[in-house]
Amino acid sequence: MADVHVEIERKYDVGETFVLPGLAGVPGVTSVDEPVEHVLEAAYYDTADLRLGRARVTLRRRTGGTDAGWHVKLPGVAGARRELHSPLGRAARTPPKAVLAPVVGIVRSAAPTQVALLRTRRIVTELRDVDGRVLAEVANDHVTGTAFPAEPGEAAVVTSWREVEVELVSGDDDLLAAVGAALVAAGAEPSRSPSKLTRVLGNRLAVAAPADPPAAAAVSGQPEKKGGGKKARRRRKEALAALTAGDVLRAALVAQTRSLQDADVMVRSDQPDGVHQLRVACRRLRSVLAAFRPVLDRESVEPVRAELQWIGAQLAGSRDAEVAVAHLRELVAGQPPELVLGPVAARMQQEDLRDGLAGGDAARRTLASPRYLSALDTLAELAADPPLTERATEPAVPVVAEVLTHTGRRLRHLVEAADDADDPAALHDVRKAAKRLRYNAEVAEPVLGAPVTGLITTLKEAQQVLGDRQDTFLTREVCTRLGSQAFTAGENAWTYGRLHALEEARCAQAEREFWLRWPAVRQALPLRPA
Repeated sequence: MADVHVEIERKYDVGETFVLPGLAGVPGVTSVDEPVEHVLEAAYYDTADLRLGRARVTLRRRTGGTDAGWHVKLPGVAGARRELHSPLGRAARTPPKAVLAPVVGIVRSAAPTQVALLRTRRIVTELRDVDGRVLAEVANDHVTGTAFPAEPGEAAVVTSWREVEVELVSGDDDLLAAVGAALVAAGAEPSRSPSKLTRVLGNRLAVAAPADPPAAAAVSGQPEKKGGGKKARRRRKEALAALTAGDVLRAALVAQTRSLQDADVMVRSDQPDGVHQLRVACRRLRSVLAAFRPVLDRESVEPVRAELQWIGAQLAGSRDAEVAVAHLRELVAGQPPELVLGPVAARMQQEDLRDGLAGGDAARRTLASPRYLSALDTLAELAADPPLTERATEPAVPVVAEVLTHTGRRLRHLVEAADDADDPAALHDVRKAAKRLRYNAEVAEPVLGAPVTGLITTLKEAQQVLGDRQDTFLTREVCTRLGSQAFTAGENAWTYGRLHALEEARCAQAEREFWLRWPAVRQALPLRPA
């Protein structure tokens, strides 16, 4: 198994005449070590269409320095990147299967080959605190990067530059900021490229991943805000006028496909919450494909929705069981000791471990299946070239408002039916419809503005309440099963009955809360453009 390293660093562009300033005066830094020089050579690998680069993942084989080996850098979160390290081994021309394992969902059936070579003369300076601990490493890099041709007959492109990297070791964000400020004061500038490879492959990446239409980029992720100024409001109005329904759909498909891809990497690299995020990405994509039927060819997308539903179903059982048992363990821990009769906590812990192992096995089997990888191929093709109808060329605002109004009407009808029904499943259908409406509202928010923002808030609250209610059906099943097992083993099963009753009460309370919250959700419907 690969070693995991969490990388927190900042990069700075510097000129050839840049001189590293004295850093002993930076707050927290007591001493600065003598510089140490390394000569590094890194071969970078990717598919012909740069799938890894477009997914913000780098795969390299590095020699020289203190961390020679195969490295896989995963997408960053909050300024930090997970880096998986594996030994060099004998393979040099192609990445070993074990190295590729975390990114199989990205490369799929394509074979990565070498796309670039970077040679770096690195001068490393370590910053220490009063106790001699290394707080950060400052790397002064002289880089020569070679981008290999994408097509036979094309010439390789060679680029040279200098940059400075500051990587935290045991220091904190304040130190990172302080060192960065000292570098900027000496003439450095925050790097415009997120990585060395991006700098070398910039042109190829731009061709492989075309930018969103200018109008879509202008409103993407930017819901309307008050007090933005006349110029900002005018620019937004102009962008919205140019935005088509197809633009909105394409942006949503690209974003959600990327989320699914990121979650796939999380599962394959054993990161917490990966299975949950993968299921959420599948649900969001299914919701978008269903809701935007006016601009999508229905026959083309229904098979994709079916495959997304299959993926979610394969991962559902173990994940739901984990959530249920985790809640019950917290509930048991909060009970008065005299009401916990027998080894209840131990049984819950064993159940949790079994569910965790079963969930991991189920996820790995699903992600390794040809059907899953084929579904990813189909989804990538769909996101790149969705089968649009004639309505895709219509202005975005009225079409997106129509989509949300239709989804909201379906939610209202289900709530009315649940109000008249005795069926416990009726509110579960309401929950699923509320979730679909919220997902689509989040897609529409940058286009429709403030009314949708308010709707999303009320939907989140109602959805949380209904989610808590649905969880109690699972927790009560666990209580019944474990109680029966305890009784068969000759243990006192009374506590499991008490837990079951507490979960029944939680279910009833959640139902009451939902009906109290529903008027606020209903008031936010129907939706109208801002």
